[in-house]
This record gives sequence, C-alpha cells and structure tokens, in this order.
Amino acid sequence: MATVLICRRFPRLSRVTAFATTAKCEAERRSSKRKQEKEANPETTSTGTESGATIQLLNPLDYRVLYNPSAYAKSRAASQQHAAGNSGQALGEAFTSPGAAQAQHTFSTASSQALPPVTDTLPKPKPKQLLKQPILTDFSAVQTREEAERIQSELHDSKEDPRVFQKGRPEYRSLSYDRFDPVETLPLEEGDLILHSVAKLKDSQSPGTITDYFCKLSRLPVEQHAALVSKPAFNTLCHCAVKNIQLLSTSDLISILKACVRLGVPPTHPLLNACEKEFCRRVWDMNLDQLLLVADCWRCLERSVPSYLSILFSYANMHWKDLTLPQFVQLVYIIGEGRRSPADLTQKMESMILKYFDSFTLEEVGAICLGFFKSLSDISDHVMRKIADRVSLQMEDMSTYALVNVLKMLRYSRMDHLPLLKELGKVIPAQIPSINIQGIMHITLTCSSLHYFDEGIMAAVAMSLPSKAAYCRSKDAAKFLWSFGCLDYEPPNEEEFYSSLIEQMHKKLHEFWKFPEHLLTGLLGLAFVKRFPEELIDYALRDEFIQKTRGSKYELKKDLFTLSKSVEIECPSYQGSCLSPQLYQEMTEMVLNFAEQEIYVRPEIVEAASLLESMLGGPEYVKKHMILPHTRSSDLEVHLTMDGQPIPFNLEDPVADKKLKDIGISLTDDLMSQLIKGRSNSQSPVGVENEVRTPGQERGEERQTGDRAALSGGAFITDARSQVEPKSGCHPKAPPSLALNQQPQGVKLAIQVSNRNHYCCYSKRLLGLHCLKRRQLRRLGYVVVELPFWEWFPLLKRTRLEKLSYLHYKVFDPALLSRAA
Repeated sequence: MATVLICRRFPRLSRVTAFATTAKCEAERRSSKRKQEKEANPETTSTGTESGATIQLLNPLDYRVLYNPSAYAKSRAASQQHAAGNSGQALGEAFTSPGAAQAQHTFSTASSQALPPVTDTLPKPKPKQLLKQPILTDFSAVQTREEAERIQSELHDSKEDPRVFQKGRPEYRSLSYDRFDPVETLPLEEGDLILHSVAKLKDSQSPGTITDYFCKLSRLPVEQHAALVSKPAFNTLCHCAVKNIQLLSTSDLISILKACVRLGVPPTHPLLNACEKEFCRRVWDMNLDQLLLVADCWRCLERSVPSYLSILFSYANMHWKDLTLPQFVQLVYIIGEGRRSPADLTQKMESMILKYFDSFTLEEVGAICLGFFKSLSDISDHVMRKIADRVSLQMEDMSTYALVNVLKMLRYSRMDHLPLLKELGKVIPAQIPSINIQGIMHITLTCSSLHYFDEGIMAAVAMSLPSKAAYCRSKDAAKFLWSFGCLDYEPPNEEEFYSSLIEQMHKKLHEFWKFPEHLLTGLLGLAFVKRFPEELIDYALRDEFIQKTRGSKYELKKDLFTLSKSVEIECPSYQGSCLSPQLYQEMTEMVLNFAEQEIYVRPEIVEAASLLESMLGGPEYVKKHMILPHTRSSDLEVHLTMDGQPIPFNLEDPVADKKLKDIGISLTDDLMSQLIKGRSNSQSPVGVENEVRTPGQERGEERQTGDRAALSGGAFITDARSQVEPKSGCHPKAPPSLALNQQPQGVKLAIQVSNRNHYCCYSKRLLGLHCLKRRQLRRLGYVVVELPFWEWFPLLKRTRLEKLSYLHYKVFDPALLSRAA
C-alpha cells in the first residue's frame, strides 16, 4: 500500500509551485514511518494481507461503508462492540436492484395462488455480513491496533447511526427492531431437524408451527444465515408461510418479519412481497406500536414500501393527538428514512414538538432534526429557534452526531442563530480530531452555507483533514473545497490541505461520473481561491461530461459557465477543453434575462444608477450591466479620463440613444474639439451633462443641476445652449464611434453595489465568489469601487444631496486614478 501512495502522479495545478516538493516530503515521511513500523512488526508485511488493506482504502465501492460504533464521538456507547450493515435504501425510494419491479404492485387482498412458486423466483441472497468480516480481519492483521482503531473511527453506518436515540428509552423496544438484541443461539443440529421436518411435511405445517420454525431458524449462528436462506427446505418454509399468510395472527406475522430481518432475507424476496400486501390490508386493525415496528423492520430490510408508509401516515394523521413521545420520535424517524414528507402532518408534527419539547433527550432532538431534514420538511422559524436555543445551552452534553443533525436542519432552514454558532466555535474545534470525516464535512458545510466564518473551526478542520482525506467520498471532498473557497479561507497548512483533497478528487473520478455536480462544486471552490487543477478542469469541460451533467437533478449549466469563463480569464496558458460558443451564448442570455428581472430592479441599484447618471451627465456616462455575466452579479460601469473627467461611452443605452436620435444637434467647433481632444482641465467633471441637452431638459432638471452645483462649487458651463441647440426639422445622426474611438485612454470603474449576501454574516469578510469576481475585474483592467451595504443602505433613507456627496466622494477619489496609473 505504501508503494501506491508514494508513486501517485500529482496533477498539473495552476498556481501551486511548491506542491510537488511538499507532497514528496510528506510521502517520504510516511514511508519512513511505515519502515520503522515494519521493522518493529515484521509479521505485518504479508503480501496477501496488504492486498486486503489496499482494496479497502483505494477502491471503495460507491458509498458503502462498514459500521463503526464510534463514528461520531459519544453517539453510540451502548453498541461499541458491534459491526454490521451497509448504507441502506430509503424506505420511500424506488429500489434499483434486480427484481425491483416485483416490489411495485397494487396492494389488494391477494391469495397465495396468485403468487409464483417461491423456488422459481427466489433471488440469490447477498451474504453481506460474510463479505465484511474478512475485510475487518485483514485490517486487524495488517495494521497496528492504533491504526485499526483509527480506521474504525472513520467509518460511518448510515443505517445504524440514525437509530442511536432508540437506546435512550425502554419504550422504543416495542416500536423498533434491535438487531443487537442478544438471542440464545440455536444448535446446528436442531436447525437441521427443523429443515428436515419442513422438507418431509411440506404444506402440512400449521400457522403456529411455521412461525415457531422461522423464529428458531433465525437464532442460528450468523455465519449460517446466508447458506440457510438459499436452501430448498427454507424456500419450502417460505412457500408455506405465503400460502397460510391470511391465517397467521398479526403478532405471528410480525414475528416472521423480524426473523427475516435477523436472517438477512433479500428485500425483493417473494415472502416479503406477500407480507407487505398483508400488512397493508391489516393496517387499520393494528395498533400504532405494531405499525411503527413493522415500518422499522422494512427499514432494516432496506425495502422500499411507499404504499405501506402512505397508509401509516394516514393512520397517524387521524390519531396524532394520541401519540406518545417515543411514538412521535419514531414516526419522525420513519418519515425521514422514507424521504417522504406528508404535508398534512407537518403542522401537527410542529405542535407535537412543542408539546414534548422539554422532555426530549438531546439525542431525540437530533433525531427529529434529521427526520425533518431527510424528508425535506419545512419547520417554522419559531420552532427551529427554540431548538437552537436549547442546543446552544447544552452543546457540551450532546453527542456530535446529534449536533450535526441539528446543524443540518439549521442549514436547511437558513437560520444563522448566532448564540449556537458562537458556542459551536468554542466547543467543536477541540473535538474535530475525534469526529469522522462525514461529520466534519457537515460542520464545515453548515458554516459555509450560513456564511459564518470562524477561524478556529476552519483551522481545526484543515489541520485534521489531510490525515483523514483517504476516507472522503467524492461528495465530502467537493463540499470541503466548496466550503473553504466560499468563505475565502486558506489555512496555514494550505498546500497540504489542498493537495490531499485534489488527490482524492482524482481518485474519485469514477464517482463524479455518477454525481457530476460534486466535481463542479469542488472545482468552483478551488477557483474561488485561485487554484485551477487543469487535468480535472479539462475532464469537467469535455463534451461527454457536459452531456452527463444534463441528466443531473441539479441545474449545472451556470456552474459550467462560471468555471469555464474563470479559467479563460485567469489561466491564459490553459489548453484543455472549454465550453462551446453556443453554450456561452445561451448561458449569457439566460443570466442577463435573470438580471433584468431580479437584479437591476433592486432599490439600492436603481437609486445608485439614477444618481450617478444625474451626477455625471446622463445615461451615456453610466452602464448598468454585468461586466462578467458568469459571476451572476451586476456592475455600474463608469469611465474617467486620467485627470478625472467622465467619458460618455454608453451610447447603446436606449435612453441615451433616444436623446441623440430624436433631436437635432448643432455640432459647434468647440464641441467637436472637446469630442476629439477631450475637455479642458478647467471644466468640472460633474458638469458634462450640460454639453448635450435640450432647453426642455434643462428646465426639467433644474433641481439636478442645483445638486451638481452644490457638489462642485458651482463651476458649471453657463452657455450650454449655445453649444447644443436643437433645430426644427433637423435630425442628423450622431456619430457614436467618433467619441468612443477618439477619446483619451482613461480609467474604467466597476462600481459594486454590494449587499449582505456578498459577505460572511456578522462580518465584513467578502465571500469567495465575489472575491473571484473582483480579482477577475482587476485582471481585465477595471478599478473596483464598492458601495458597501453598511454605508450605502443607511444612506438610502437620507437626503438626495447626502447621497450625491457620497457618490461623488467614491467616484472621484484621487486614490483611484493613482492606483490605475
């Protein structure tokens, strides 16, 4: 395994110059450490065992992970010794494995004769637990005890972790299936006798005997389960159960279902098809404890049962006032695992949260938040703030797993609860090394999603991540890169931090083909902080990958647009793939249409543009547009000469164009001289509007002229009408190219009317996307001038003269001209 790590070819990375050296030193250091360990432990150098370790670290199968009881600190103390289960399917999602079509049917009162013979349709079982045990054994043989414990601490079981709350109250035993509940092991001989009896008597078994046989066989040693499920005698027993299913009592049917969970029966097994139909038929004759227990068993079996869940939710909707606290929490858990949000239950669930709020354990609070988050259920600000208030006061007593679930819902609700976030900054940094990689990712993503920057949290994440990077999924690596880029934070160990994540991005290319949004997320996060791994960018901008993005449930064209244009501006030597001109044009038009409807009409932008036109001389001196459409925010563009005189350049503006086209204009010698050579230095920079105006315009803008005179001390040209006088019946066409081509070179201002969404909350730290935009504007020769929201927004309520004075100060700041020079 050491050879694989040392010989990794690092990708070409724009900007990073010491990358290869840093990575090489790190590799040599790790290699030296492993040599010392091998000398101290010669028995760990077996070739066969090294192969097992390599498969686990470098060739993960999608998102399937082994169960680790301590994946999140303090979250599962009661189950430290167990390891089982893969990442499960959501209860309400369509099952995609072979035979899934059999699970989609109408739930009617079907007889056993309508079912195909069990022996003909039985899918081959997947011996999950048997496959995982040798991998764990290989690790224990190859790694030191410390390394094995570390591997175990990084693994996360998405099936078992959400069920930790069930260990907090004994009432959950009747509502859920405990796979770790100890049972007396059945001797193999007795199991063989049962199978022999089934094969001999076949369909002559009574309902009670069938139930008893299932319960006893489920107590066979775990390593025998996979072989048992594939035996003909067991298939015969299943067929007997299907044939007699309507004769079984509800408690017997539940016992058979629990036995199927213990045995690991495949989720598409015909016996389970029959059980699901029968439970749907009996729902209204069952009590809520039984209904929740059956739903929990379906979750453990990883079987999608949308029809059963719909009936369960209807039942709960009718009896919601009678729900006990454990029943309510278990119901929310089932809703979350089913990824379905019953709209008519949402408001009632909020009432139940408030009813039992003070009695919930902290783990139950986390479970409720996770259920709402997974089912995309909205929660009112009042209830979410109440949860956040409690968590901020009790955070140190909460498991990090439950805390992360609260943070997920906080993120989904878009609530920047400052007391909780501040407490997070005090409590979490010290715990980061003991939290697994997915937990750290969600903490980091919460900070970036809420635009909350805490250097203590981010630095702790950055220091811990390089040693944990091998456990990142593609999603994790992408979200880390996005979060750090979004907050524009480059940690002290930035080279080690970024190189470890970029390396994982290369290793996860096969996952990005399945989840293209993650690759674009990671690359944009890197672009925010001026990092452009060219091989990955070339991969992301290839036609076949772009085609793949069109099948994503997310709109990814904007991300492709931003990435490709950023590379074009900041990496002139880049020779890889890029977007087609047609896609550029399509995206530009889409973004500009959005800006016309949503951005240009914002009051702070409308007011700034209007006042700038008034101050500088008209719409031809100000252009309200997106200089960089791929950055998705607007600019007010102004041009000045090097001595600070406004330059008319926006002759395409419909208002400015109408002004020139609809009136006759006398071009005097003085005016022509100014157009060709520029105005004299003695002319006021804010008096330029008087150069082109009609008498009606002059009379209608006396107030504006008074404002400009107040700003400039009254130094305005008084003979404007002698320079520009309309003539009746004369409509000569103005020569716009003359002014544009002959005007002297000057300064291009890109005025930014910022708002709170451009910054981290409760700070003046600019977010990564807007850092990228301003960096690229400067690269294209613009001088960036900002009207920050903490200055401009309060001024919107002040007098016109105060606003004009402020804009005059911003636009004609001498430092701008010296900076441009």
